[in-house]
Amino acid sequence: MTTILGTPFSLGNGVRLPNRIAKSAMSEALGTMDNRATPELVRLYRRWGAGGTGLLITGNVMIDRRALGEPGNVVIEDERDLDLLRDWAAAGKAHGAQIWAQINHPGRQAPKGLNAETVAPSAVGFSESMKAFFETPRALTGDEIEEIIARFGRAAGICRKAGFTGVEIHGAHGYLVSQFLSPLTNQRSDIWGGTAENRRRFVLRVLEAMRAATAPDFPIGIKLNSADFQKGGFTEEEALDVMGALAEAGIDLIEISGGTYEAPVMTGVRASTKAREAYFLDFADKVRARIPHVPLMVTGGFRTAAGMDAALASGSLDLCGIARLLAIEPEVSQRLLEGKDPEQKVTPLKTGIGMVDRMAMMEVTWYTRQLRRIGRGQDPKPRESALKVFLVSTLETIIGMRKTRRLRAGN
Repeated sequence: MTTILGTPFSLGNGVRLPNRIAKSAMSEALGTMDNRATPELVRLYRRWGAGGTGLLITGNVMIDRRALGEPGNVVIEDERDLDLLRDWAAAGKAHGAQIWAQINHPGRQAPKGLNAETVAPSAVGFSESMKAFFETPRALTGDEIEEIIARFGRAAGICRKAGFTGVEIHGAHGYLVSQFLSPLTNQRSDIWGGTAENRRRFVLRVLEAMRAATAPDFPIGIKLNSADFQKGGFTEEEALDVMGALAEAGIDLIEISGGTYEAPVMTGVRASTKAREAYFLDFADKVRARIPHVPLMVTGGFRTAAGMDAALASGSLDLCGIARLLAIEPEVSQRLLEGKDPEQKVTPLKTGIGMVDRMAMMEVTWYTRQLRRIGRGQDPKPRESALKVFLVSTLETIIGMRKTRRLRAGN
């Protein structure tokens, strides 16, 4: 039996998590083509909730139907889907877990052709290898930035009303919050850019809007990069400064990850060490030294119950985040809590197409397909061909994008 992994953990506001295993966000893409919640999401989270995970964080709940990250995103702009959102939250909580909605805006990280236009802090395009997939965005106006901040707050308030027990700001992996933080993608000269202090103004305002729309005892966490691993980009020192500012502003949990689609270290491309399972544990040590009172979650690289217990015993973190493993073994948390190692292993996915294999998108696509199987009441296929999934998903994405655009045009 593990000694620490199965122990409860209380956040600073008194909210109690039943154990130290957290499901990190994965984009389910199980919403309808007009971006509404579905029974498949309810079924998926009911299975995960029954599997022993203490904290379930949903994937990519968007705040604007005009700004999707992919077809099938759930969007929360108003209360039209409150009943289904309540079912989704209730399914996750049914066996004692906490369930938080991850709130996001893609910014420039939206596939070509999905949205009528792509917006970002600055009109900075992607690298040559990614230009075929993503448009060069238009820079947001000051009024548009204020509107987006308000939308983050409104979505958080609706999630609380629906019964979600917390929310998480997606501030990592190259999405909009991350874009504001990075000097590579934020080249503004107004109050939203220029200095490091100005670049973090956006995320602090988002936190402020969410808190105003919820309550002091409603947990608000954030997923942040330790760095974006690109020359001239968001550095570790800047990340520490941002986390310190968020701690002062009252953030309840910081989840540490790293990388972007252009430098996808979060998928395990460049593990920091093989002796310690977690990819970002060394950085977590630095965060703990800087802001010792804020709960920390580290996601990426955990493989065994002993590895998780050792990481927790080190004092560097409070929660162990797992994601892809839960897509191929939904009940793995129960095994881990019993001191048993997973039956399945997360392994690199290869299609044989060089351009595809060098990016993180294949990882997202393949695992999303496994989530869809679980959402339909089926079991995942841990050995499904990556090439087959890529070809099928590419066709489904094209069809989904066309349907989404037609539905939007009809509205």
